[in-house]
Amino acid sequence: MGPRGLLHLLLVLLDCWASVSAQAGATPVVTMEDLNSTEPAPTTLRPALSPRPPETSRAPRPSSGPRPTPVTDVAALCVCDLSPEKCDVNCCCDPDCSSTDFSIFSACSIPVVMGDSQFCSQKAAIYSLNFTADPPQRIFKLVEQINPSIFCIHITNYKPALSFINPEVPDENNFDKLMKTSDGFSLNAESDASFTDKPDAPNSAKYEYGVCLQTSDSFLRFPSPLTSSLCSDNNPAAFLVNQAVKCTRSISLEQCEEIETLSMAYYSSPKILRVPNSGTKVPITVQSIVFRSLNKTLTRLEYTDVLRQVLVETGQVQVCTNVVLEVKYSLTYTDAGEVVQADLSLLLGAVSSAMVPLQQKFEIYFIQQNTKPVPLSGNPGYVVGLPLAAGFQPQKGSGIIQSTNRYGQLTILRSTTEQDCLAAEGIRTPVLFGYSMQSGCKLRLTGAVTCRLVAQKVKSLLKGQGFPDYVAPFGNSRAQDVLDWVPVHFITQTSHVKDSCQLPVALAIEVKWTKYGSLLNPQAKIVNVTANLISSSFPETSSGNERTILISTAVTFVDVSAPAEAGFRARPAINARLPFNFFFPFV
Repeated sequence: MGPRGLLHLLLVLLDCWASVSAQAGATPVVTMEDLNSTEPAPTTLRPALSPRPPETSRAPRPSSGPRPTPVTDVAALCVCDLSPEKCDVNCCCDPDCSSTDFSIFSACSIPVVMGDSQFCSQKAAIYSLNFTADPPQRIFKLVEQINPSIFCIHITNYKPALSFINPEVPDENNFDKLMKTSDGFSLNAESDASFTDKPDAPNSAKYEYGVCLQTSDSFLRFPSPLTSSLCSDNNPAAFLVNQAVKCTRSISLEQCEEIETLSMAYYSSPKILRVPNSGTKVPITVQSIVFRSLNKTLTRLEYTDVLRQVLVETGQVQVCTNVVLEVKYSLTYTDAGEVVQADLSLLLGAVSSAMVPLQQKFEIYFIQQNTKPVPLSGNPGYVVGLPLAAGFQPQKGSGIIQSTNRYGQLTILRSTTEQDCLAAEGIRTPVLFGYSMQSGCKLRLTGAVTCRLVAQKVKSLLKGQGFPDYVAPFGNSRAQDVLDWVPVHFITQTSHVKDSCQLPVALAIEVKWTKYGSLLNPQAKIVNVTANLISSSFPETSSGNERTILISTAVTFVDVSAPAEAGFRARPAINARLPFNFFFPFV
C-alpha cells in the first residue's frame, strides 16, 4: 500500500472517530416529573468529516431540511395500557394508575418507550418507580436518545415515508376524480397471477384442525372451565378436537326458567356451517333425550321435541325440571374438511336446591364419514379370546408398526392333517389371549440338503414372517406410546455336540399377565413376553438316508397376579380427656 492509500485509510478512520465522539459527547437534558412530560433542550451535533483525496475539492452537499417532527409522541404512547379506564399491573405509563396502584407494582414491565431505533437521535420516554416515597411515585424522564452506530439515519428528506398514508375511500363525490387519476383496470398475466391461490395461504373452503366451528350467528359454543371450575360459555368448539369436560354453575333456582344455558334449545338451535364462511347450514339433530329424576332414576324419552325447564313446588321444596345436565355432540365430517352431520344427545333432569351449585358435563367428538372404528382387543384390559396386539419398531425413536390384519400380528405354526412342515408353510394361527396352545409338524431330512439351509428354513418356519419385537400391555394401547409396550425377550438355546447339525426344533412363547386396577373390575395387563428358540443336535445325514424330526410351537399364559389384599383405613385413635371431677363423688 502506497503513501496515498495509507492517507485515505487514516482519513476514513478519523471521520468515523469524530462522528462517534460528537454523538457521544452530546449531553441530553433530562426532566424528572411524576406524570407530565417536558420538551428537552436542543442538542447540537458536531458535523462529521468526509474523506476526500488531497487533489480533489469538496463536492457541494445536497440541501435537505431537518428531519420532520415524528408523528408518534413517545411521551403520550403507552404500549402496555391494554385495559381502558383500568390500571394495568406493572404498566408505569398507564394514566389510569394512581399512587395506590404503584404500591403493589414490582417493576415497570416496559421501562423505555421509543420510536424508530434507526435514527441517529430520537426522543425516548423512560419510566421507573420510587418505592422510597410514601406513597410510591412514578418517575418520568424524556431524554434525547443517541444511536452510537455509524450507519444511522441523520436526515430524512422524504416526509411521506415516516407514516402510512390513509387511502381515500371512493364515494359518490370523488368517484369521477379517482377514475381520472387511476390507470383503469387491466387483465394481464401479472394481475391474474396476483389473484391466484398461493399454496401457503390458508384455504377457507374447508375446516382445518383446531379451527373454530362456525354457526349462522357466530360459533358453536362449548362451555368449559377456564380459570376456575365455573362454566365459561364463550369457549368455541374446535374442529377435530375431542373434548370431555365438567363445570359448575351458580344459579338461583327461582330463576331457572330464565337461564338459557340450562335450556335444551340453547344447545340444539345453532346451525353449523358446512365449511367456513359458507351459506350451507347443517342443523343439529337431537338423537336421544334421557331424563333423570331426583332419586337418580333414568328414563329415555320416546320423543325428541324441545323441552323447556319448568319450576314446580312439591310441598315446601322447589324443583326445576327439564334442566340440561349432560350434552354430547357427535359431528360427522368428510376427508375434504366439511361437516355433514351434527347429532346431539342430552341428559335432562330435575334439580332441587340441594343440588346447587349445579354440575354439567359436556362432550364433543368427531367421526369421519364412511369409516369403521378400529377393533380393539380390550378396553383397556385384554379380553379372553381376542388376539394379542403386537408390532415392531423400525428405528429408535419411531412408533410401533402394526399389521393391518389384527389376527396376523403374533402367530404360531398351525397344525395340519398331513403333519408336513413344508406343506404347512405360511399357514399360521393367531395367538389369542388366555388360550395356551401347542402345534407341530414333521420335517423329513435327506442328505441332499445342507444342514445350514435346513436350519434357516426351520427357523423361518417357527417364527413366521415378521416376528414382532413388542407386545401391547393393554388391548387399547396406542402405537405412539412406545415406552408402554412390552419388549419380546428372544432367547436361543443350543446344545453343542461335535460333528453334529444344530437345528431349531421348538419355539416356546411364555406370556405373563397380571390383574390390574380395581378388585371389582380387574383388567388384564401383559407384563412380560419371552420367546425361547430351542435347538437340538442331530448327526449329519448321509446320502440315501432319511430322518424325520418333530417341529413344535407352544404358547403359555401365566397369571402372575399378586394375591389381592383388601385395604382398610387405620382405626382412628380417640384422644378424649375427661374432666378431673367427671366421676365425682364416686371416685
